[in-house]
Amino acid sequence: IGDLKSDGEEFECAVFIATQLKGVKYWVRNTSQKATSFSLQTGTDRFYPDFIVCLNDGRILVIKYKNTRDWELSENIEKRIIGELWERRSGGKRLFIMPKGQDWDAIIRKVFP
Repeated sequence: IGDLKSDGEEFECAVFIATQLKGVKYWVRNTSQKATSFSLQTGTDRFYPDFIVCLNDGRILVIKYKNTRDWELSENIEKRIIGELWERRSGGKRLFIMPKGQDWDAIIRKVFP
């Protein structure tokens, strides 16, 4: 699945999406910097969320996985702010989340508030 390694925290996030997250129609690994990749603009460059999930109800969930060690870095705070703004401007059609490490419950709460 794209450039996804077969172990590690991002792989575990993919396994969660594929096997535990309810309401998933399909999902893809958003490989970075390809012609078809989804990105959001930051103040200095673009960032590429890790997963794009199409939900059965038609909403699109975008997940940028970030480990707990790097979650509070200023560039990741900026990415969360931008992703949340993108979500708010979508009129309820798009969701963005950057879970803190393996907080899979945060993803569930995002999809099913």
